[in-house]
Amino acid sequence: MSTTERTRRGRRRRGEQPVVPRAEFESYYGRPVIKAPSWAASDIAGYFFLGGLAGAGSVLAAGAQLTGRRTTATALKVSSLTAVSLSAVALVHDLGRPSRFVNMLRVFKPTSPMSMGSWLLSVYGPAAGAAAASAVTGRLPRLGGAATGVAALLGPAVATYTGVLAADTAVPAWHGAHRELPYLFGASATAAAAGMALVAAPTRENTPARYAAGLAALAETAASTAAERRLGMVAETWKGGRAGTLLRTARGLTAAGAITSALLGDRRTPAIASGLALLAGSVCTRFGVFAAGTASAEDPKYTVTPQRERLEEPADGTPGGGGNPQE
Repeated sequence: MSTTERTRRGRRRRGEQPVVPRAEFESYYGRPVIKAPSWAASDIAGYFFLGGLAGAGSVLAAGAQLTGRRTTATALKVSSLTAVSLSAVALVHDLGRPSRFVNMLRVFKPTSPMSMGSWLLSVYGPAAGAAAASAVTGRLPRLGGAATGVAALLGPAVATYTGVLAADTAVPAWHGAHRELPYLFGASATAAAAGMALVAAPTRENTPARYAAGLAALAETAASTAAERRLGMVAETWKGGRAGTLLRTARGLTAAGAITSALLGDRRTPAIASGLALLAGSVCTRFGVFAAGTASAEDPKYTVTPQRERLEEPADGTPGGGGNPQE
């Protein structure tokens, strides 16, 4: 057989259409492939928000104390203690019995976000409590200062570990954004803590909070955009339905709060209004991400299609499945 004839036959083979069309995935009676999270949104999304507010608030409180902004420091310490206490209540309520939280402390497993989170809260909570008690009563200032430092050191982990916890599941909208989710939660937590400072602190002390609000808004937008880009088709769950409404509202509120605080934060009423907007935006972010996760777990296509796409990627990482190398 000549070279020309073999080339023609090869072209015909490559141009032929398969007789049997490629099978489309359908789950059994349309049922989800994975089990949707059984967590209650009010408990766990609230737990995400409150933990973030507490952790980021402790960091800002330490900064305020170091710079002589004692009213702001006290307000944020009390806020962090209240937030971490309410977050523990929400977590225990979702678990059903307080003993289940205690049982998680029987194991110290560094590879488990749930185990590490339980231990983290067990250390952070008392530190935040001691810091707040000393600030309010004025007693044991050295102990209060040490507790403030411990709470500030643990604060970033408290604010972000819930992002790691959610991403460690099989839920497509969370696991697919496992790199960005902790940063998104951290930025949202910073926006909430800055909002609390704007609401509770006098305007003469709120300049750092105004800067923090602006940086948090930019970081949150960047992290959310990066997460949606990485998720591919699963990003539909972040943009549509209840999750899309909540996340768009969150971006609007956070941007409005940051801009208002930057321009008018030296006035009491605009400062309070911008702080409330930042707090509300952070709440919407956590509930929006939670809703996106539930939506992605309930629709089987968001589980199977990305898996197929990953399997069809060649070893060099270029898009698409490629052809037969022998053709």
